[in-house]
Amino acid sequence: MVLTQRSKVRRPTLEDVARQSGVSKSTVSRVINGEARVRAEVVDRVRQVVSDLGYVPNQAARQLVTHRTGAVAVVAAQPTDRLFLDPFFDCLLRGIRRELARHGAQAVLLFLDEPDDYARVADYLGGGHVDGALLFSLRPGDRLPEMIDRLGLPAVFGGRPLLRDGDTVHGHAYVDGDNRGGARQAVQHLVSLGRTRIATIAGPYDQENSAADRLAGYRDVLLDAPAHLVEKADYTRQGGADAMAALLDRCPDLDAVFVASDFMASGALQTLRERGRRVPDDVAVVGFDDLASIAESTDPPLTTVHQDVTGMGRLMAQLLMRDGAPDGSREGTSDVSSVVVPTRLVRRASA
Repeated sequence: MVLTQRSKVRRPTLEDVARQSGVSKSTVSRVINGEARVRAEVVDRVRQVVSDLGYVPNQAARQLVTHRTGAVAVVAAQPTDRLFLDPFFDCLLRGIRRELARHGAQAVLLFLDEPDDYARVADYLGGGHVDGALLFSLRPGDRLPEMIDRLGLPAVFGGRPLLRDGDTVHGHAYVDGDNRGGARQAVQHLVSLGRTRIATIAGPYDQENSAADRLAGYRDVLLDAPAHLVEKADYTRQGGADAMAALLDRCPDLDAVFVASDFMASGALQTLRERGRRVPDDVAVVGFDDLASIAESTDPPLTTVHQDVTGMGRLMAQLLMRDGAPDGSREGTSDVSSVVVPTRLVRRASA
């Protein structure tokens, strides 16, 4: 069937539900919209009829009444080919979708691959197609926060936004992990193992606050760590492999490495194998994120810093929908709360 064709099967209507339920159309509407002014037995009867008939509310008409679209934009300033290979984003999106579904809403993915995409995304966000936005992977000077402010669109950031001097984000919440504290736990663990030449593979700390915070946590423990023990990569598996090779070339006697993501750590482990280094005997390795699809399948299984990535996605959607008070550390005004999710070290065989 082409998109321009319509099925001729008659769809159940609000009138059908009302007639079979023995109530008025306005009562059916209140039940469907979740209003509280309906007796429990009536709610149960109407919902059963809705299920039996397979009734689907007319979203266009519903939007006119509620002024809500039931859609939330998930906007990522990352190349799509990289994003969909990243298990972190997959876990985050899973949490977002679960929470939105609980509210009867759906996610609309929007990507900012090219400079021209900003105008297209701005037109879409300003066109009344969504009720709010969840924003990821923003860089210093990114135009998206200003765009959101100008549109007056409710928004929540994934991670604490990294802004240039003078930039502001007006009243928007964010959800982030305790990146600095988690990195401290990782490096303190390596020190407790008696490792003395501890390197780090950091993320792009000129682009993301999480990377800068994890590097700061490393330096909190190793105040005098020389610059040649720090290598920056791009949160990809290949980036981790290349960074590990560069560190070994500069410091062949290093005996531990803290890697700022599990994805990069999997690449680092590959390089260590290729260079004939035993893990953890020769080099102990600790990652960050505790993504089960990676940490439990590496050889050896990866010691890493756990953060509840799926839960962070859920919290982002929860904050946007303003549904109750999520657990976690709060910052900001009484109207807008930001949540910092705690982290903990999970010990496996790599360190």
